Amino acid sequence: MDPPPPPAPAVFSGFLPSASLIESLVHVSAEVASMEPLHFLQSRNLSSTIRRIRLILSFFEDIRDSNTPLPPSSILCLTELFSVIRKTKSLIDEFTSGSTLWNLVQTELFSQQFHSCAKEMGRALDILPLSLLDLTVDIRELVELLHKQVRRADMFLDPQELRLREELFQVMAKDTGDGDDHSKSTGRSFLDRKKVQEIMRRVGLRTASDYEEEISKLEAEIPKQAGTGGLVAISNINTLIALVSYSNSVIFRGGSESINQEPKQQSMAIPKGHLSWSSTWSASSALSFDFPDEFRCPITLDLMRDPVIVSSGHTYDRSSIGRWLNSGHHSCPKSGKKLVHMALIPNYALKSLIDQWCKENNVPSSFWDREIGNGNDNRNSHAMDHISATRAATEAVRMTAEFLVGKLAMGSPDIQRQAAYEIRLLAKTGMDNRRIIAEAGAIPFLVTLLVSPDSRTQEDVVTALFNLSILGNNKTLIMAAGAIDAIITVLQKGTAMEARENAAATIFSLSMVDEYKVVIGARPGAIAGLVGLLREGTAAGKRDAATALHNLAVYSANRAGVLAAGAVPVLVDLLTDDKAGVTDDVLALLALLCGCEEGMKEIGDSRLVVPILVDLLRFGSPKGKENSISVLLGLCRDGGEEMGKRLLMNPRSFPSLQSLVAAGSPKARRKAEALLRLLNRCCSQSHNPIG
Repeated sequence: MDPPPPPAPAVFSGFLPSASLIESLVHVSAEVASMEPLHFLQSRNLSSTIRRIRLILSFFEDIRDSNTPLPPSSILCLTELFSVIRKTKSLIDEFTSGSTLWNLVQTELFSQQFHSCAKEMGRALDILPLSLLDLTVDIRELVELLHKQVRRADMFLDPQELRLREELFQVMAKDTGDGDDHSKSTGRSFLDRKKVQEIMRRVGLRTASDYEEEISKLEAEIPKQAGTGGLVAISNINTLIALVSYSNSVIFRGGSESINQEPKQQSMAIPKGHLSWSSTWSASSALSFDFPDEFRCPITLDLMRDPVIVSSGHTYDRSSIGRWLNSGHHSCPKSGKKLVHMALIPNYALKSLIDQWCKENNVPSSFWDREIGNGNDNRNSHAMDHISATRAATEAVRMTAEFLVGKLAMGSPDIQRQAAYEIRLLAKTGMDNRRIIAEAGAIPFLVTLLVSPDSRTQEDVVTALFNLSILGNNKTLIMAAGAIDAIITVLQKGTAMEARENAAATIFSLSMVDEYKVVIGARPGAIAGLVGLLREGTAAGKRDAATALHNLAVYSANRAGVLAAGAVPVLVDLLTDDKAGVTDDVLALLALLCGCEEGMKEIGDSRLVVPILVDLLRFGSPKGKENSISVLLGLCRDGGEEMGKRLLMNPRSFPSLQSLVAAGSPKARRKAEALLRLLNRCCSQSHNPIG
């Protein structure tokens, strides 16, 4: 799919003047060419990508230095190359600035993205009129060679990285409590310190500052994954934070700055089930200051922000002991004694001492509230927007659109395929572009090509229609051209997965109009095709399908069709699928389906849904928490005492609901309070049965 990217200097409603476009290409390519690949992960993919950009930089510099006018037919290709190279730069920046361990966990995803960038460059070079450009022989041969390379490029997965990731997963499994019988009975699982140290060394973590930086990057990853990464991703990140925090505190506890010095202890014990949830103060950060041991939480070794006393008399940070209790423990982590009650008593005296000590020792407030900038640089966007909006640029788009529509109408299949791809590119950004293409008469010709047996033509046509449909008036033109049945056919039987996914995105876009929700929902195969894509699509395809189904389900009459297509079991499975990244979209759809009696019953029949929703009350995004509590409240009202008992049997229900009452959004807070009242009534009735 080609969703509108963030504003970039070279892609607005028209084209840049050729000189500005070439300067932009030289600038962004030089930035990528100056990068150096990492020595630890994705080194081959990074090296290949940077090498390609260095090669094409010579091509751009040659065009600039020749100082000859560019043929109009080259502008679209160069504009697309600019977009591809910016995307490549963003990918490299994301990878190199992110957590090394999380990058290792996601090694397949990054390999796919680097491969996608290479393929997009090849597609752009497909339409480069090389023979019309004034180039030296060497540069012409270089571009031809690069074109062949990117078209032949295969996705590369480093076997050594895959083995290292497997070793990391094995260590993480120990961290979550998969130990021997002794470790299970004591609540602790022991890690092989040498094994952990070796993994950390192989990913480049060698000094205490390396560990501290890695923890910060992992913590910054948590809000990115909330609502998209699923519970598994959140759990994995927190396990990594706990692993690195404890590794840091054990390896460097003697004050050494190098891991070459052997600590005395040969293994390190980690509390079973411990998760370091999004703390803005990590153990490694705390090591930067000589805090009194009494100020550190015994669980995390972090400086306590909200110290509380448990019934054993020991003091812990509220968030840490809360996680311990919520995970099902009923003992004091430090003494091992069973807690006679679960009340947490604020330790105001200790909190006052901690605050006073921090103030007297000038502990910077930044440690309490870190902010991670996104690094976006839009300094030139306003100037470029002004240039691209000129009348001359608009006229250039109009002439290009009319020329391409002529190729759609009269060309051979090969020419039609190339024209569809160029229209897809032209419609990717800028509302003016979309309006001009529609005014040139492209939509009816594109619709006729939806049934093309050629997979690339089909993919480019449906993606072009999606890009065009972003403009409101074009939705009407697409529906009037009779496109919906052909789009549904592509959704169900498209020869390429990307074509099916972009058909789902087009249905989502068209269904933004209330009238079309009714029309599309009544079409045989539309909802079933979207549910099928939920099962079979890539992460992006599942997201497109979920949002399209949500749009259609807003019209209540369509909900029965969603249920009949078997959506509920698929949606419940997706709630724990970290690779799909559709948690919030799925929750929103489940909340809509709860609006009908059949939907409520089918969701309630799933034995998995209650524990998953309870966990999402703690780990979800703000919007995800609102939808989770909406579904739970609806289930308890509809399912009565039986559903209430299922919630009461879950030890995490009350802590999660109380947390939501204390810190949730106003909407989530009201619903959590209502659910607590329902559960209290259910609890009272179970203790006082009516005979």
